[in-house]
Amino acid sequence: MESSSIIAQVHREEALVHSKPGLVSKSSPKKPRSRSIFKALFCCLSAQNVSRPGGSSESPIQKEETNATPKSDLLQCLQYQFYQIPGTSLLPEVAPKDKGKICMVIDLDETLVHSSFKPISNADFIVPVEIEGTTHQVYVLKRPYVDEFLERMGQLYECVLFTASLAKYADPVTDLLDKSGVFRSRLFREACVFHQGCYVKDLSRLGRDLKKTVILDNSPASYIFHPENAVPVQSWFDDMSDTELLSLIPIFEEFSYSEDIYTSLGQLKAP
Repeated sequence: MESSSIIAQVHREEALVHSKPGLVSKSSPKKPRSRSIFKALFCCLSAQNVSRPGGSSESPIQKEETNATPKSDLLQCLQYQFYQIPGTSLLPEVAPKDKGKICMVIDLDETLVHSSFKPISNADFIVPVEIEGTTHQVYVLKRPYVDEFLERMGQLYECVLFTASLAKYADPVTDLLDKSGVFRSRLFREACVFHQGCYVKDLSRLGRDLKKTVILDNSPASYIFHPENAVPVQSWFDDMSDTELLSLIPIFEEFSYSEDIYTSLGQLKAP
């Protein structure tokens, strides 16, 4: 009986998905398993060979969407509402103190911190997050030199947090991480474009000149629309000897004077 009810609900919500492109309704009352909750809360769904919208290449995910969506995938997607914000700018007007500065878009998970539902003995933060009526403890580790990195970037750039994670988790983590108010704005999952199974951070919707916008992210899928604006970083989990953020400080200090990031990034990425 319970199985029949779930299948009926899937058919109803699947009809809603197909009738309203870009909109997925909120979750079914069934509680997902712990691993599904973790994926839904923190990170974007990954996909291989993702192309720009309208591109000629067809990925396996495109083929799946063209035919039929597996019920298990559909149920996972229906846990939360995904939608594209209408064509207004995601960011407010540039503050007077940031006039002329490059906008630096910075990812959160595996770029600045690593989070887990499993207890971590040396966690920097423990953040309670309520999911479907149950409070879960999220253990957060800060990447080495993240404080020094953010402090210096806040002096040189208009810094914007942009994460594919849910605000209910990412907002309190950022409150604890960014005590000095380095981030002028914060953007969460609902600001992403859900494209071919990934949450993409479309920089063209920020309301900033793309020639003066750079994104720092560990996931290439996140900046697939604007790879030429990206400075990739290695994913970080728990290596306390990591120095990547520290090594980026002098690079970004010099980079901050650039009038056209494409020229500067081209030189940075040249062999």
